[in-house]
Amino acid sequence: MSALFTIILPVFLVVGFGYVVTWRGWFGTSAVDGLMSFAQNFAVPTLLFASMARLDLDSEFRAQLLIPFYAGAFASYATGWAGARFLLRRPPTDCVAIGFVCLFSNTLLLGVPITERAYGTAALDGNWAIIALHSPMLYTFGITVMEFTRAKGTGLSIGRVALRALTGVLRTSLVIGIIAGLSMNLLMQAGLVMPQGFWDAVDMIARAALPAALFGLGGVLYRYRPEGDMAAIGMCCACALILHPAVTFGMGRLLDLDVAGMRSATLTAAMAPGVNAYLFANIYGAARRVAASSVLMATAISTLTVWMWLNLLP
Repeated sequence: MSALFTIILPVFLVVGFGYVVTWRGWFGTSAVDGLMSFAQNFAVPTLLFASMARLDLDSEFRAQLLIPFYAGAFASYATGWAGARFLLRRPPTDCVAIGFVCLFSNTLLLGVPITERAYGTAALDGNWAIIALHSPMLYTFGITVMEFTRAKGTGLSIGRVALRALTGVLRTSLVIGIIAGLSMNLLMQAGLVMPQGFWDAVDMIARAALPAALFGLGGVLYRYRPEGDMAAIGMCCACALILHPAVTFGMGRLLDLDVAGMRSATLTAAMAPGVNAYLFANIYGAARRVAASSVLMATAISTLTVWMWLNLLP
């Protein structure tokens, strides 16, 4: 029970504080948008840049860590897509959007602070390795599947659709931060030395990223009040909070993943869908209500499911 109050609750209290002040009108819509613009477009990419630049690429990018997490993610996508298509009879584009909600866990804004509070800063190396591939891989997958789904019957070439998907991924600020950080990592390995003042400035911005993003996330979630589609929303919550971490945990044990890797992979997999899952649905105008409500409800429910996973982990 102590983990619920000392590890999980502080993170969700920050989110809840942002929710309450937005609900009461003390923090306006434009202020929420401005804060999230700063967090998502500048502070969080800077945090990713710093983390990727300092990550030990040789030791952390390992199949034992990455395969369990991404096997769980794609199993969750496949289950969500199939459930939407064959059980709920949703249109093809809705099925892709619902599958993406099941696929795209909030690895950064929730996964990093909860893992850090549970196991310390030194335990985050596995998280950063997962995050380095998370947005580039899953955005590429989601955008590609959606573009091919929309292009079916239009006569667009495979090359044109693939180029559109790749362009969409490379324009995202999170991916830019990751690529810049990995590039800096390789340059530093080749002998480049940046002045300490540079890293001090980077760290000042990076330290603001998670508190600002968590507070802003509360304000954003206030807009996503649940409305209808409860079967689809419940399926998304089950896939994101139970299926994804269960597959990750099981495969981690099968591949004899070490304790630190098991903690990073399973906890990261256990996070609720991120706001980007709604943004993806909103861009394509598909299953927006399901995506928005799933983000809100899964975030609330995850206070208990994450506690469960913390108790199951070594």
